[in-house]
Amino acid sequence: MREAGGILAGGHSIADADVKYGLSVTGTIHPDRILKNNGCKEGDLLILTKPLGVGIVCTASRVGGAEPAAMELAVKSMTTLNKYAAEILGKYRVHGCTDVTGFGFLAHLCEMLGDRFSAEIDQSRIPYIPQCPDYAEEFYLTAAGQRNRNHVKDRVKFENVSFAMEEILFDAQTSGGLLASICREDGENALAEIEALGLPCAIVGEITEKKIDSVIVR
Repeated sequence: MREAGGILAGGHSIADADVKYGLSVTGTIHPDRILKNNGCKEGDLLILTKPLGVGIVCTASRVGGAEPAAMELAVKSMTTLNKYAAEILGKYRVHGCTDVTGFGFLAHLCEMLGDRFSAEIDQSRIPYIPQCPDYAEEFYLTAAGQRNRNHVKDRVKFENVSFAMEEILFDAQTSGGLLASICREDGENALAEIEALGLPCAIVGEITEKKIDSVIVR
C-alpha cells in the first residue's frame, strides 16, 4: 500500500480456513486523465503488460502440482503494481485501457470492444507463465475460467488454437496486467519501456473494424 501511495484507514477481520486480503479503495483522479476501457480505435495495437496463467498456476499449487519456478513468476506478477506500466503508457497515445483480472483476457477484451469493434489476436505472442499449458492439460482449471468461457464463447472464434491456450485466455487473473489499446505508431516504443520492467509482455493483436466475431484468435 505504501508503494502505491495509499493509506490504510480501518478494517475488520474474519475467521476462515484460507488467508484472504482485500481492500476497498477510495481516491481522486483528474477527469482529463481517465483512460476509459472502451475508448479503443480501429488500427490500434493491443499491449498486454503481464503474463497470463496466474489462476491456473495457483490452482496447480493448491494440489501440490505447481513447479517452484511457475509459482515464483506468478507471485512476482501478482506483487508487481500496475502503476509502473501505467506511468509508461501515460507518455503515449493510449485510447483505451483495462486491467485483466477476474474476467480473464478474453472477457475483458470483449468489454473493451463493445459493439463497435473487433480484435485479431496472435496466439504466438501471448505472454503466459511457461508451465501453464501442461497444467491446463492436467485440468488444473478454475471455476471462474469456465464461467468466463461460458460468458463470451459465442463472441470468440478460435482458429487452430489448442485447448490449453484457450484456457489460458479464459483464465481469471489475480492482479493481472494492463491491456492497452495504443496508437500503432507508439506500440513498439511503449513495449520496449514496459519490457524493461522485467515481466513477460507483448503486443498481442490489433483492433479492427466490426466483424461477425468480436475476437478472432489465430
